[in-house]
Amino acid sequence: MKELFFIIAGSVLVNNFVLSRFLGECPFLGVSRKLETAISMGVATTFVLTMTSVATYFIQFYILEPFGLSRFLQIVSFILVIAALVQLVEMVILKTSPALYKALGIYLPLITTNCAVLGLALLIAIKRYNLIQSVAFGLGAGIGFTLAMALMAGIREEMEFGDIPEALQGTAIVLITAGLLSMAFLGFSGLIPM
Repeated sequence: MKELFFIIAGSVLVNNFVLSRFLGECPFLGVSRKLETAISMGVATTFVLTMTSVATYFIQFYILEPFGLSRFLQIVSFILVIAALVQLVEMVILKTSPALYKALGIYLPLITTNCAVLGLALLIAIKRYNLIQSVAFGLGAGIGFTLAMALMAGIREEMEFGDIPEALQGTAIVLITAGLLSMAFLGFSGLIPM
């Protein structure tokens, strides 16, 4: 139980996929203008990350490795699984919340190419987590992704009312803010023994 806590807390704070590993930067910068949209994107990505951890665990340890296919088909098979899961999420959101589907726009199908999801699948294979540890790692990575998205969206909403010099408005202040957030998360280094 203690180990699972360390895996989840480590992937949320210490090795946050967005702010420490620099994976998933595209939706982090593109969908973090409004808090509600950012949290919805985070929840959708958390679902995909968690389901990907389960699917890629079985593919890696019950198909690819026993048949010696890991070296040749690992990335291709992981991308296929991720694409299928994203299609499932896209269909569910379209059916249940058309407004959210419209708000997420192009970034929803782009979860397929979100390097955080592929990075998670590869890290599970490299770290050789068991099934429960893989789910904990996927859930923690998703919570960390959602946390980073929510923090950035909250700051960006507040910045709309700030007096920002003209030279820093737009992308420049967003990148500076992302860098400061990343440095703040470095403060969690050493918090959890890895």
